[in-house]
Amino acid sequence: MAEDKTNTIPTELGTEKIGRLLKQYALPAIIAQTAASLYNMVDSIFIGQGCGPLAISGLAVTFPLMNLSTAFGTLVGAGASTMLSVLLGQKNYKAANKVLGNIVSLNMIIGFAFMIAALVFLDPILYFFGASENTLPYAKEYMRIILYGNVITHLYFGLNSAMRSSGSPKKAMGLTIFTVLFNAILDPIFIFVFDMGISGAAWATVIAQTVAMVVVMLHFNDKSRAFHFEKGIARLDMRVAKDSLAIGMGPFLMNSAACLVTLFINQQLRKYSGDLGIGAYGICNRLTFMFAMICLGLNQGMQPIAGYNYGARKYTRVKEVFWKTAKLATAVTCACFLISLLCPKMACSIFTNDTELLGMSVKGLRIMNLAFPIVGFQMIATNFFQCLGMVQKSILLSLSRQLLFLIPLLYVLPLFFDGLGVWMSFPISDFIAFILTAILLSRLFRKFSRLNDGDDPAILGSQL
Repeated sequence: MAEDKTNTIPTELGTEKIGRLLKQYALPAIIAQTAASLYNMVDSIFIGQGCGPLAISGLAVTFPLMNLSTAFGTLVGAGASTMLSVLLGQKNYKAANKVLGNIVSLNMIIGFAFMIAALVFLDPILYFFGASENTLPYAKEYMRIILYGNVITHLYFGLNSAMRSSGSPKKAMGLTIFTVLFNAILDPIFIFVFDMGISGAAWATVIAQTVAMVVVMLHFNDKSRAFHFEKGIARLDMRVAKDSLAIGMGPFLMNSAACLVTLFINQQLRKYSGDLGIGAYGICNRLTFMFAMICLGLNQGMQPIAGYNYGARKYTRVKEVFWKTAKLATAVTCACFLISLLCPKMACSIFTNDTELLGMSVKGLRIMNLAFPIVGFQMIATNFFQCLGMVQKSILLSLSRQLLFLIPLLYVLPLFFDGLGVWMSFPISDFIAFILTAILLSRLFRKFSRLNDGDDPAILGSQL
């Protein structure tokens, strides 16, 4: 690669102070992820206020399918972004450009295949995810349009992650904020002015993401950048694809697990609390999701710093970035806990003024987030293993909280506490997963203590 293009490579990742780097990389990602969570909340708020409580429940029914779509997107995006960070640390720019091409080809293949499969079986899928005769029309109308734009969504989020990892975190943040604002403008126009109902919210989402994707494509079409589109770049490289998918397997399984868990939650809530129980969880999930997305932003800020320094064998900096990120994430999840405990009614009322739905949401929010202060640490630790290419541990931690612990509790506790047992499952599973995370992390740092900066990382038993 020509010399004049390497000046865009963020080599300060290995030299700048960690605190300053986290501010530089995590703050834009946090703003972007907060905007992304607001992006989802905007639809929920306008649908709840403009289409009624059953529409909120119908929207909640689509969450598992949307989580599954996100899982396939992160399978490509998260793995490729991690590879880019490490390759930058190793100064392997040619290989990094191949990764960029695979982001395009893999997202197009996977996104299109998912769209076709989901559209063909949409009705049975939504029934399986908890829809009833009352909520299916809302869920189907919304999800059908979202699926039409599935390839666009995958491409946008995948390339946005690459943009962030290749030295343009502020631009990546700006694009995400733009999609939120544009969606927020289109939502009331389509829902209230054009009287399009829940389909208006879906079209607003697809249109906003389409415009953002065009901008990110133009960014990578700039030949002066270290990473850019060139002839033949979208040709699938099976070796790069295999490595990228292997690293992205952790977040993929985490999102797939979220899909499965939401499925079981919806089924149990429908059994014990009816359609409005599902709607209440939809509201609680949207509120909690906003704080989880802030932690995800911290993860994304940590990723290039940890990955680069691990690739450059600067282990002291790797440890430092983890602990600073974990402390910030814990502060975020503590804030969510306090809101859930002290003012849940004020938070839930922005989605609905239906008395029954609001009461169920307030009660559920208080219970489900009782152990939320420790969730931030668990999220950061899971991503930390992924940043270092330790896929098996990342996968284990991704699955433990949601699959190994939460799902059994979702079926056992309601036998004794009815619908209340569904909500109680969350804090109990969070606590157990935290214990497992602490054990694995302590073992990793004991191994780190045997490494000096510059040593071969083979002693850790896992290489990128």
